[in-house]
Amino acid sequence: MVFLPPPSVPPLPYDPPDTVTIAEFMSNDRYGRFPISRSRNPFTCGITGRTFSTSESHQRTDLIARALSKITGWQPNQDTCWDKVIGVYSFNTIDYLSVAHSVHKLSGISSLANVAYSAAELEHQLRSSGVKVLFTCAPVLDNALKAAKATGIPEDKIFLFDVPGYPRPPSFKTVDDLVELGRTLPPLEPLRWTKGQGARQVAFLCYSSGTSGLPKAVMISHRNVIANIIQYVVYEEDARRKLGIETQVVLGLLPFSHIYGLVVVAHSDAWRGDEIVVLPRFEFTPYLQAIQRFKINYLPVVPPIIVRMLSSAKECLKYDLSSVRVLLTGAAPAGRETIDELLKVYPNWRVCQAYGMTETSTVVLLTSELDIHLGTSGCLLPGVRAKIIDFDGREVTTENTPGELLIQSPSAVLGYLNNEHATAQAFVWDEDGRWVKTGDEVIMTKAPSGNQHFTVVDRLKELIKVKGHQVAPAELEAHLLTHPLVDDCAVIAVPHDTDGEVPKAFVVRPANPSPAPSSDAEAAKAIIKHVQDHKARYKWLKGGVEFVEVIPKSPSGKILRRLLRDREKEARRAKGTKL
Repeated sequence: MVFLPPPSVPPLPYDPPDTVTIAEFMSNDRYGRFPISRSRNPFTCGITGRTFSTSESHQRTDLIARALSKITGWQPNQDTCWDKVIGVYSFNTIDYLSVAHSVHKLSGISSLANVAYSAAELEHQLRSSGVKVLFTCAPVLDNALKAAKATGIPEDKIFLFDVPGYPRPPSFKTVDDLVELGRTLPPLEPLRWTKGQGARQVAFLCYSSGTSGLPKAVMISHRNVIANIIQYVVYEEDARRKLGIETQVVLGLLPFSHIYGLVVVAHSDAWRGDEIVVLPRFEFTPYLQAIQRFKINYLPVVPPIIVRMLSSAKECLKYDLSSVRVLLTGAAPAGRETIDELLKVYPNWRVCQAYGMTETSTVVLLTSELDIHLGTSGCLLPGVRAKIIDFDGREVTTENTPGELLIQSPSAVLGYLNNEHATAQAFVWDEDGRWVKTGDEVIMTKAPSGNQHFTVVDRLKELIKVKGHQVAPAELEAHLLTHPLVDDCAVIAVPHDTDGEVPKAFVVRPANPSPAPSSDAEAAKAIIKHVQDHKARYKWLKGGVEFVEVIPKSPSGKILRRLLRDREKEARRAKGTKL
């Protein structure tokens, strides 16, 4: 059975264009964006307040492109896109998108790197994507220089973003320097793209989160991003109109190198005329200060930020957060218990969830403000089709029946760079066309509205198989977070003599729990009993509880269970026990 968006969701108003760059699509009113004359300034620094209007942002893109052409010799209509690749390895800044789009004016590619990468991880990305010019910032310059040297990028091809609070080394040119150079140069030759080139040509290389092995380069076309912008904005248009919201102020905290921050926030919110308050990275006090200072209405976040707000509720009370209307969480599942706790503190907030992945660039499921079904990730966006395939390979047609989610969408990417095997595994064909195999287990339920909502249960490869039962780590993690001795946690499968696999919890304890247990053993016993009192026997923590200082996570908030499994293997190997 093919699932479709609810009847109340309007269809795409037109076929996403395939003959323009993302930069052109964003920079004029021709394709249906919110009128530039009525748009807010798209990017404002949440630390300094520095801001650019829509026209200024697009002008800076053009000037940076001119400077790049002068420095590199790249021309808009010469060579292939693979000959003109820039790398962006930086915290968020108000110029991030201008730089990423600048090479598109030269018909090139932006390779966006996770700012948390080590020098070795960055080297892998620069080498695999063929980066010739690198944009970075002072806080991560050491890693950038090591990776650039290893891949043959000279220092005169390294340019710095301005990040508040970090003085720039005087030996490097900045983005502002490129803008000033561009002012002295003539306009670029217009691109001469053929029909369909926007659907075929790579705009971004975004790397998967790398929960196992080296991250894979995902090839995202111009039309992929354009399609998802239209899908996202059209889906929310009805709710915004009914609520009387023309434009709003949005938090720009999520890393723009990550597909969630890149497409949902930096592109889609700017295209619909909103103001994005940009923060370089998550620091709790500046985060709260920015909400209060700029009266932010819309908070796209990840679950760890929600957990931090709940564990630091007294600190939050020092700031005026009354401007917030919606909190949108994505990138990793947020447990129902966590959402319920948040709504106890902020009962007037609308808490929505979204689901997407790099391979669908980005969102395919979204909760409308007017159709919230707590615990789900919402409904399909316009232009998206879905199937659920159960564990016997059959198509699911009924509610509450789990299976793997398959997605069709004009935002589905081209595949993985130089990795045909991974591409063949992730994208499959049947009589209904090409599908993205998400690797996520979902169920479909009917909301009180009658609309079909989808709940992401867990990653299929992360499910714990206990004597024929399947345990979702996210369910146990959400329950554990309701215990006063648990500040953060992660659950993995560990071997068991009689049950095959059983859950084990890694737990970060709060700094000053009350009442404080007399020992780690007593604390572990209390946490184990908490699960036994509320969950079925096969979900009990027979693998035990281990206390750790921190749960390893990607910048988007996904738990890096691979690192915890490696830790467990090493511990068992040292003890000589079964792996």
